[in-house]
Amino acid sequence: MSARAFEDLAAAPLAPSIQDSPHAEQALESGPLKRDLVAGLEKGLAVIEAFDQERPRLTISEVAVRTGLTRAAARRYLLTLAHLGFVTQERKMFALTPKVLRLGQSYMHSARLPRIVEPELHKLAYAMKEASSAGVLDGNDVICIAATSAGRVVSPTLQPGFRVPAYCAGTGRVMLAAMAPAESDAWIARQTLTALTPNTVTHPDRLRIEIARARQLGYAAVDQELELGLRTVAAPLKNYRGEVVAAMCISVHASRMSMDQMVENCLPPLMQAQAHLRMLL
Repeated sequence: MSARAFEDLAAAPLAPSIQDSPHAEQALESGPLKRDLVAGLEKGLAVIEAFDQERPRLTISEVAVRTGLTRAAARRYLLTLAHLGFVTQERKMFALTPKVLRLGQSYMHSARLPRIVEPELHKLAYAMKEASSAGVLDGNDVICIAATSAGRVVSPTLQPGFRVPAYCAGTGRVMLAAMAPAESDAWIARQTLTALTPNTVTHPDRLRIEIARARQLGYAAVDQELELGLRTVAAPLKNYRGEVVAAMCISVHASRMSMDQMVENCLPPLMQAQAHLRMLL
């Protein structure tokens, strides 16, 4: 597929059956029809997502395996992305370019949620002199959408755009707790629970207990499950309808504060921030 063809696919208008139908709103709520989706755009984004921290450079064959594309199709998408400036090629290896950051910046600059949450994070961080962050659930992970360190570098994961496994993150626990028990059980069943530290909860039944505890208490306290030395207390962020749309946490180094001290000192201001944001979300 040529670069021009790729662009034409992405720019193709929606079919009249959805745009002009009097039942358009109902159709959108139930999900788009397959004929209204641009397969080329979907596959192009899948190629971008094939690259990660563990595999920053990939061959055509490796991209094909990771995306489920044929080798020929993977080659065409990589060449198209290279032509557009999103991918660079060195012999047989391909890698993403900094231009990919534009996609994330478009969200950060246009989305309402990070703009509303960020001032509250700054208040928390500088009042507590500890790092604070907010994230949203995306499949198996939590993506950080806003963060501030207050001068304390606690963890490299506390920065916008960083993804962490939801099962061992405080923000992930409270968002899983917002699900119905049957839904969170189904989510757990799909996971590979890997021990990232000696403290990581990896038994499904134990994880269910922790999620149920977060559901009952309204917050989650996680002690060095994501990485050694990192302790967090997290609370869900709800909109005015009571729906959980994100989560917020305060993170400290284990050498500075015990878990009991975290709950005692960090939880009250965290819950105050939660109540204030509910009026804005």
